[in-house]
Amino acid sequence: MSNIPDRALFKSAYAGQAPWDIGHPQPALVEVADDVVGSILDAGCGTGENSLFFAARGRKVTGVDYLEEPIRRAQRKCAERGLTATFLVVDALALSDLPEQFDSVIDCGLFHCFDDESRRRYVAGLATVLKPGGRLWLLCFSDKEPGVQGPRRVSQQELHAAFAENFAIESIEPIRFEARTDIEGIAFSPGGPQAWLAVIVRK
Repeated sequence: MSNIPDRALFKSAYAGQAPWDIGHPQPALVEVADDVVGSILDAGCGTGENSLFFAARGRKVTGVDYLEEPIRRAQRKCAERGLTATFLVVDALALSDLPEQFDSVIDCGLFHCFDDESRRRYVAGLATVLKPGGRLWLLCFSDKEPGVQGPRRVSQQELHAAFAENFAIESIEPIRFEARTDIEGIAFSPGGPQAWLAVIVRK
């Protein structure tokens, strides 16, 4: 059983318009794409836009999500676009069940969904699937984003604490998430929610 909170909330979001499902890759990942090398695991891939962006660049990509609906959509997009990528229904708290290791992992909006215990399990799983010397590219809501709407805010100190074992933080830079602006009742900072892009190396 998954410990990711709000499973019903995520299912409901995919039944309608999820604010994070923007129909193209996150711009912050596009900007660093040349540095995301080798085989890639997209943890919490949703409907696959980030995975498919890297697949179109010729990368070997595996996207995982714990809900079946976004995985079905990702597989459909992959076929429609004539791309090659693997999409699997896998709980991100059970990454150690995956049969391979990856050169890079991208986490675009997953880490900030976890409670403290789930964070520990997730990071432990990342240590099993990321090759030594490989990099995790982690995008999460920043504690600079005002209000309480949306996911849990994350401080730089929390990132350092979460990845203190088996990892080294290479950089943490402020960015903006792109989110849908056409969904009634959802509003973030002008220009998009404030976020962090952390680059974290597996020791």
